[in-house]
Amino acid sequence: MKQQLIEQIREELQISSQQIRAALRLLNEGATVPFIARYRKEATNDLDEVAITAIRDRFSQLVELEKRREAILKSITDQKKNTPELETKIKAAVTLAALEDLYLPYKPKRKTRASVAKEKCLGPLAEIILKQDDRDIYALAKTHVDEEKGVKTPADALAGARDIIAERINEDAEIRGQLRELFIKAGKIKAHVIKGKEADGIKYKDYYEWEELLAKMPSHRLLAIRRGRDEGFLGVKITGVEEAALAIIRDKYLKNHHSVSGEQMDKALFDGYQRLLNISLQIETMVEYKKMADAQAINVFSGNLRELLLAAPLGQKRVLAIDPGFRTGGKVVCLDAQGKLLYNCTIFPATGSESQLEAGRVIKALCEKYEIEAIAVGNGTASRETEAFLRALGLPLPILMVNESGASVYSASEVAREEMPDQDVTVRGSVSIGRRLIDPLAELVKIDPKSIGVGQYQHDVNQKELKQSLDDVVLSCVNAVGVDANTASKQVLTYISGLGPRLAINLVDYRNNHGEFTSRKEFEKIPMLGDKAFEQAAGFLRITNAGNPLDSTAVHPERYKLVAKMAADLGCEVEDLISQKELRAKIDLPQYVSGEVGLPTLNDIMAELEKPGRDPRKKFEIFSFAEGIHTPADLKPGMVLPGLITNVANFGAFVDIGVHQDGLVHISKMCDSFIKDPKDYVKVQQPVKVKILEVDLQRQRISLTMKGLPQPWESGTNEVRNLHKNA
Repeated sequence: MKQQLIEQIREELQISSQQIRAALRLLNEGATVPFIARYRKEATNDLDEVAITAIRDRFSQLVELEKRREAILKSITDQKKNTPELETKIKAAVTLAALEDLYLPYKPKRKTRASVAKEKCLGPLAEIILKQDDRDIYALAKTHVDEEKGVKTPADALAGARDIIAERINEDAEIRGQLRELFIKAGKIKAHVIKGKEADGIKYKDYYEWEELLAKMPSHRLLAIRRGRDEGFLGVKITGVEEAALAIIRDKYLKNHHSVSGEQMDKALFDGYQRLLNISLQIETMVEYKKMADAQAINVFSGNLRELLLAAPLGQKRVLAIDPGFRTGGKVVCLDAQGKLLYNCTIFPATGSESQLEAGRVIKALCEKYEIEAIAVGNGTASRETEAFLRALGLPLPILMVNESGASVYSASEVAREEMPDQDVTVRGSVSIGRRLIDPLAELVKIDPKSIGVGQYQHDVNQKELKQSLDDVVLSCVNAVGVDANTASKQVLTYISGLGPRLAINLVDYRNNHGEFTSRKEFEKIPMLGDKAFEQAAGFLRITNAGNPLDSTAVHPERYKLVAKMAADLGCEVEDLISQKELRAKIDLPQYVSGEVGLPTLNDIMAELEKPGRDPRKKFEIFSFAEGIHTPADLKPGMVLPGLITNVANFGAFVDIGVHQDGLVHISKMCDSFIKDPKDYVKVQQPVKVKILEVDLQRQRISLTMKGLPQPWESGTNEVRNLHKNA
């Protein structure tokens, strides 16, 4: 059976059977996706994380399908209703819907109109109607009148017989399959406002009278309409298929239009469609499109999260961070280069000239005392005013706006309480803002991704699938960057391949009790960290200034002997291979190919020797909003402003232009040429130039365009500066 599943995956994903078997074997042995993609390239013939994840997920789906197939066969067999023909159909079914269609006639069900009619012995009359011959059906109906059974008139008998036929049509797997395809391809979703809800449901005003082909409906619109329905503001149904659906049913069941039985048959099939099939397939189709919409929304969310987690870090620099506020003041913290809290206080630059002067003196003194190298300002309330106040001080430091989404969630979390038990939530929030500047990945992994603000409809989609996808993204990002085993938090370490929460805690406890690690070999002394966990984790855990220079790289310990042999063959040390390009150029890689090591791994090793422990993230760039633009009321159509992409959706991108309300660039306004997917053009945290099209203060909507504007990433227009060149 496993081989059949592998062959199905091969056909669907266009990946060889050998690669699929290798990936499944490694996954079954406990290997993580990042480990397989990075350190087992020869086994899988260089499959990347996307392909390995697709194999894992599809195999899991097919296994669940097989379990359901087995359960259905057992149920039908136990009922002694199985036949060779039925079993063949069940084994040939390739979707869960097809399986359930075949099982429907045998599925235990509560009392129905058809079952009641059968109890009244109206089954034979139904069979006669189904034949649609020339017999007098009304005369036959009279013979089924039985007041004791509740059949008082011939009309009652015919009605009961039609109920039996209607249920048979509803349970016809062939008909259900054809109609399901019809609903999916030709169905239109029609939404309307519920009477009396017009005022309360104003956010769904666009859908008060809406009709659109389901097959062409964007995922975000379907999710919005479903939410409006679930909240009681919209009525929703699928239209546009009834005529074609009835034609399909009639084509199979209506054999003699002109007979008396044919008339009864037509009534039965119409009832079967309206009362049973239509309702059932309406629900099924909506569920099917909901799954597709979920998949698209989760894909967008995951992509945005990846961009946010892999945002360029400022690096290990001393930071002063401020969580701004008007009435309550700005919460100021000073952090060392590792993000450790050194000092905190509150300033009130917005409460008067004297307070502003005092706040300025405090900031200048703190910057001097703690040798601050950059200032981070949370982008919430009073952020632009605080930024203007800081710039007026004339400090020779970069002043950077930091997205604070989720900082309040972190500050009240158990993680924050454990890290800073003696500080209140306001101080913890400011610390989080500063740490996000130093290293976004290390800080954001402490927060539920759904609180970071880069998804849409995240509470509407399948939560299990969303969690799996977001966990995959975090795991991928953390391992792609790697971590310093001597400074990483247990939250970051949890996502290192092979560790998890328990081993992450054990690693930190061992580090606290025995001092810093000086060698990867010491990981073997961590309680409960066995050979398998060491194999999975070692390559992603780095040790700066270790005795073995390879311990600070992504070269796996299992390949240390190979690198040592390369050095020995050249008559030098490993350190020399790292420091001297001309020595690396002399290495003849093909001669080191073996049964276990191929060119993909050898090329990875050479890349690490060239740039040990290289960070795949981009260099940090300074970004500033336009001066004097602080609120939506300051905006005028035609203004051209710098902005930062905060969220990318299927229909466009949201842009922070420094007014506490993101504007929207619709996909049609992004570029002069056609764009199929906004993700192909912009990414979260990317700086852009936008023009104001419209400002709706009442509905808090800002419409933007990027058309005709030179963008920062285009040649000759990059106006951002590299901090590492100016710090």
